[in-house]
Amino acid sequence: MKLSRKFPFKSSWVIGIAGGAIALGLLGLGVSRLISPKQDLVKPEATATPLQRVEVAALGRLEPRGEVIRVSAPNTELLKRLDVKQGDAVRAGAILGYLDSYEERLAERDFAASQLVEAKQKLEAATQYGEAQIQEAQTRIQQVQAPGGSEVAAQRASVRQLEAELTLATQDLARQQSLRQAGAISQQALDQQVSNTRQAEEKLKNAQAVLAQTESEQAANLRNAQAQAQSQQANLPVAQVQTAVQSSQQNLNLAEARLERTIIRAPSAGRVLRVVTRAGEAIGTNGILDLGDTSQMFVVAEIYETDVGLVRLGQSAVISSRNGAFSEPLTGKVSSIGWQIFKNNVLDDDPAANADSRVVEVKIQLDNGKAVEALTNLQVDVKINVQP
Repeated sequence: MKLSRKFPFKSSWVIGIAGGAIALGLLGLGVSRLISPKQDLVKPEATATPLQRVEVAALGRLEPRGEVIRVSAPNTELLKRLDVKQGDAVRAGAILGYLDSYEERLAERDFAASQLVEAKQKLEAATQYGEAQIQEAQTRIQQVQAPGGSEVAAQRASVRQLEAELTLATQDLARQQSLRQAGAISQQALDQQVSNTRQAEEKLKNAQAVLAQTESEQAANLRNAQAQAQSQQANLPVAQVQTAVQSSQQNLNLAEARLERTIIRAPSAGRVLRVVTRAGEAIGTNGILDLGDTSQMFVVAEIYETDVGLVRLGQSAVISSRNGAFSEPLTGKVSSIGWQIFKNNVLDDDPAANADSRVVEVKIQLDNGKAVEALTNLQVDVKINVQP
């Protein structure tokens, strides 16, 4: 009896263990079947082909050729008159207006000009006087040379005549001495010839002395006249310096430069985009007006520093306005790429957009900017075709 009660208990225990093992086996088989289909569905990942960028998008702004020029003048100056208004086209160097000090500087310029005229008149008078003095000295030279030359020539002729007379007297004396030795003439006649010969010698000596004195006086007078002429020529530049023409000219140049500073001129050709200061107002740090050449418009696109490496000169671009400022998209080409990185200036309307991006300014020349020539600084959307 004891054996019969123990046996059923053991067999049920064995049957329970066997049933549990079968259940675990069936559970493991189900799990393996559930997992294996998923594993079969997973295929080896193919090698991904990197995507190529076809365009670079950015925000930009419109600006005229040469950017916007701020025409200004010294601060605290009053603007007397402004001769242009917004929208006017002007040429380079054209007068835009005048400062309040214009009239005062104009009077200074006119006074300096009158001083220069007076100095030039004095110069002309001094020059004419000096030239007259020089001419007088040259005339004196001619006067010395002409009569003096005739006097010297006459004296030289007299000397030659006396030399001939002395030669003849000497020959007669020699002949009469021979005759006296032969007893043909008296001693008295010989003495007379000796006296005549001595007189001829004295006349010749006197004439020669007069000739030497005349030649010396002529040379001295000629030297004096030439010295006077040279002195007058040397004094002529001194008279020119004393007239202070050069100083007057410098004063006039200075007055004209000061006057020019009171005239407001256009630094280049363009159109008046905005008038900042009106007539009668003091000129402040914002200047007088903005000027730009709207005949050719550009777009300044702010390209992210991570994208600027894709941008090249000559690439085409499409420009549009998200606010409908112009209806048809504009086209253009990249004309220049900046050399510096800045913080972006054109902010997106999206409040979640990055407001502190690092960008490079890229300029795009519009093919036809007529429709936007009055929209300087308008925010636009830019798409640059960067396909190789």
